[in-house]
Amino acid sequence: MERRDFIRLSIAGVGVSMVAPAMALADNSKQVAARDIYYTKEAPGRWSDKVATHLPSIEIEKTGGKVTVKIVTAHEMKGYEHYIVKHVLLDQNYKFIDEYLFNPTNDKAAISTYTLHDYSGPIYALSMCNKHDLWMNGAEV
Repeated sequence: MERRDFIRLSIAGVGVSMVAPAMALADNSKQVAARDIYYTKEAPGRWSDKVATHLPSIEIEKTGGKVTVKIVTAHEMKGYEHYIVKHVLLDQNYKFIDEYLFNPTNDKAAISTYTLHDYSGPIYALSMCNKHDLWMNGAEV
């Protein structure tokens, strides 16, 4: 590569690296809000007929400082054809606590259990279906 070509490409690369992020940030209408990533009972979007089988339910049992959280999604597990991929448990700030990945050939139901120590406040459960996207529900500990 000749020196002039190298300099020309270097200047072009620097220019693109400065302009592209500014262009991406300039159009706020295309930014995705968190509520556009998952579905809820109140906002099922295009899957309004799937709420009963895709919205995760949360059961909480407290024993001293220990909290057991059970997440159940009333969804059939039809092998890799149609199943719940995983459950994710989030804290009150939507930060990751734990997850469970389902094996559709072994797991007959979408049930996961988590143990929390000295936790109080809201928690959120995510349930991911391989065909009907991501669903979220919340509960108070």
